[in-house]
Amino acid sequence: LSDCVSGCSFGGRFYSLEDTWHPDLGEPFGVMHCVICHCEPQRNRRGKVFGKVSCRNIKQDCPEPNCRDPVLLPGHCCKSCPKARLPMLDKKGAESVFEGFEYLQEKDDLHKTYNDRSYLSTEDISPGDSRTEFVALLTSPVDSWSIGSSGVARARFTLSRSSMVFSITFERIARPTHVQFLDRDGNTLFEYKVPRTMSPDSNMVCGVWKSLSKSHVRQLRLEHLHVSMVTVGSQREEVQGKIIKHRALFAETFSSTLTSEEEHSGIGGIAMLTLSDTENNLHFILLFEGLLDRREREHTLVPIRVQLRYRQHVLREIRANVTAHDPDFAEVLTDLNSRELYWLSRGQLEIAVETEDKDPRRISGFISGRKSCDTIQSVLSSGEALTPGKTGGVGSAIFTLHDNGTLDYLVQVVGVSGKVVGVTIETKPRRRSKRTVLHDLSGEYHDGRATGTWVHLEARHIHMLLQNELFINVATEDHQEGELRGQITSLLYSGLDARRHEVPVPLAGQMVSPPVQTSAGGHAWVWVDERCHLHYEIVAAGLSKTDDVTINAHLHGFAEIGELEDSSPTHKRLLMGFYGSQAQGVLRDLSMELLQHLDRGTAFIQVSTKINPKGEIRGRVHVPNSCDSAPGLDLGEEEFDDGPYQAARRDPETLRKDPNTCFFEGQYRAHGLSWTPEYNNCFTCICQKRTVICDPIICPVLTCTRTIQPEDQCCPVCDERTEPQAVKSLDKSEEHPEGCYFEGDQKMHAPGTTWHPFVPPFGYIKCAICTCKGATGEVHCEKVTCPALTCSKPIRRNLADCCKECPEEEKDPLEHTDMMQADGTSHCKFGKNYYQNSDNWHPHVPLFGEMKCITCWCDHGVTKCQRKQCPILTCSNIIRRESKCCPECQDVNSKEDEEPLKSPEKKRNWRY
Repeated sequence: LSDCVSGCSFGGRFYSLEDTWHPDLGEPFGVMHCVICHCEPQRNRRGKVFGKVSCRNIKQDCPEPNCRDPVLLPGHCCKSCPKARLPMLDKKGAESVFEGFEYLQEKDDLHKTYNDRSYLSTEDISPGDSRTEFVALLTSPVDSWSIGSSGVARARFTLSRSSMVFSITFERIARPTHVQFLDRDGNTLFEYKVPRTMSPDSNMVCGVWKSLSKSHVRQLRLEHLHVSMVTVGSQREEVQGKIIKHRALFAETFSSTLTSEEEHSGIGGIAMLTLSDTENNLHFILLFEGLLDRREREHTLVPIRVQLRYRQHVLREIRANVTAHDPDFAEVLTDLNSRELYWLSRGQLEIAVETEDKDPRRISGFISGRKSCDTIQSVLSSGEALTPGKTGGVGSAIFTLHDNGTLDYLVQVVGVSGKVVGVTIETKPRRRSKRTVLHDLSGEYHDGRATGTWVHLEARHIHMLLQNELFINVATEDHQEGELRGQITSLLYSGLDARRHEVPVPLAGQMVSPPVQTSAGGHAWVWVDERCHLHYEIVAAGLSKTDDVTINAHLHGFAEIGELEDSSPTHKRLLMGFYGSQAQGVLRDLSMELLQHLDRGTAFIQVSTKINPKGEIRGRVHVPNSCDSAPGLDLGEEEFDDGPYQAARRDPETLRKDPNTCFFEGQYRAHGLSWTPEYNNCFTCICQKRTVICDPIICPVLTCTRTIQPEDQCCPVCDERTEPQAVKSLDKSEEHPEGCYFEGDQKMHAPGTTWHPFVPPFGYIKCAICTCKGATGEVHCEKVTCPALTCSKPIRRNLADCCKECPEEEKDPLEHTDMMQADGTSHCKFGKNYYQNSDNWHPHVPLFGEMKCITCWCDHGVTKCQRKQCPILTCSNIIRRESKCCPECQDVNSKEDEEPLKSPEKKRNWRY
């Protein structure tokens, strides 16, 4: 747990030692893909390890593409060849029984007149979203001084970015109390306490190990980590095993945990099984522990017998020889008949392994569909329909697969254009006229919902379900083929327990005010815990590639929460900005009004995009809570997600003992916390590893003719008494009653005010200016841009300055003051640079250089910036070239001469 304390704080997030990341500065900057930051471990004089952030530009490190016309893909820094594909999976070590599988392989369609864009393939997985699967067999270690356990557990792990999600199923062992991750020396790296709310009838543990350090990820990939599960009942029991990466995990759709009838034997195994894509062949791999005596027969061949049984009757039998040194066993059971497939789908087939020696040992277990903590779900949208459309409707579906092969489902439909005439579960069609319906849910559909159980699920259907190969389709009177459609996929477990017992909220364009005819749809899980913190998870689908060419098929928007009634005072809170199709997080400082609206069911969640900034999809949220009567409720302070920081901010004694705590003005402040000091409210301070850094508030340039200095504020404001009465009344009618809440400085800003954003650990960013929009309560930030310089060797006078200057053109500050006083509304100021009215220029961003796709101009003292407007493309293969502002169709050869690339600048590091 020591690594949880040592690390780096950057941009309001905490990173472990050795972590690397691309900084996300929020709107309008976004993710800086060409800048990489590193949390470098350092040691102080006492030998204590701490983290130091170092950022550098990696653009000049890009390799030279070996093609003629390389392209720049969205979310990348380096250009690549347009026809390059993702590398194929390494199959050198694969067994012959797994050759020829087609799990992630697309089949050729002769006449693609329908939309199959939603079908998952390896090309749809971006490198940033790549996941790695691991598995572990947990058995009791048998020592001469301890009594073994009869328990056996199977753990499946998914490494996604820096978090590891785990699902552990166990047999013949009591309810566990905690799960530990150990290194090769037995040191505990992470401990997960199993919640007491876990159902006593459940044999599954779900959890997440967040923020793995680089060293831990390295040990995981090298198979140096072990997992242990401990239970405390009438007697203490423990099972443990090594975490390994196995080739069979990508194809596994059925599984079995094998146990022994002997007490305290420490013997167990797991079986990973799957069906062939085209034939009824059952492929399986067995892992077992304790079945062979390692001390006596490490390299001796031991005969084993593998049986497929139904109610003690042997259906199939395979004999082979294995060694204790390499006990894995792989085989294929060919041509399963209809009865065997039926028993397989019902979880009634048993697989057994037995040694054939003087002291035979036997383990066995029933085969069922692969178990996981992930959520089987689907978002249905008109953009994913076989004939894509923009109706603004949405469907939301969640499924639960049981061991006996039955599938529970709940489907919600909102905002469709007409009467629903069909709800079906289907396969991917080969052609539009050849749809294959596996199950019809239409009879259970009433009042916008279909709830029921699919009883007659075949083994092939279970296999396709767990391989993300099934779809759900909703047909209406006006769209007989289907108005809404969605792929049924497994949503990776995130730690949000609301998924198990809460129904998701559908998000539709028809729910926006006014309604939006969009191809997108989504659903969200929302839950308020006992501390009145709002947990949310959003999944969206259906945005077409031509809706927003600036982001190219990636959902790029923000989610917000507010109340429904347009007549009542508006309360909104920004949840987060996100890329891709998913967003999740925690909101800890909700206002009491919003909590009350959540309790009454008059709140909403809304996702906005660049095409529809006032909302593209929306849903009504009802979360009963009793936060209005919670004693000692503190909603005004942001916290870190990590447990140690939550305790440090509330417990003064913990704060005092924390070596990273700052002591300032007689109070202990937690690392990463920002506040306004008592000695001067015109500063903002932040605690960074026992060091308090206070930055003066930077006042933006005002565009009004007369300003005043309020006593309780740091910066001057416009004198409203000098404004025309008509303008004043118009502004007041549109103003947000509470202003805008900005996450950076964690403060409320009055409607219409402007300020430079505060982004920890940078402090105030002089290169941007934010405005509180009075009508919507939203924060709008723009980049400050620099003029083109005529000198050959410009200089940056201060590290914090945005723009460089010509050294020979320095002016006395009094001249600037006199110029601004003479005509306060005809000039624009950025940093130390002034621009005449009607001047225009391209902005300059540190580490990136000149932004040629953005043009700024000075309009009577107000700087306005605009990105070049790009035409909407209708082609299917859109690329972005580095020297071009707008994306292009790949099959169109542009005749424009590309601008010569500038020579790369020298590397520069940011250190804090």
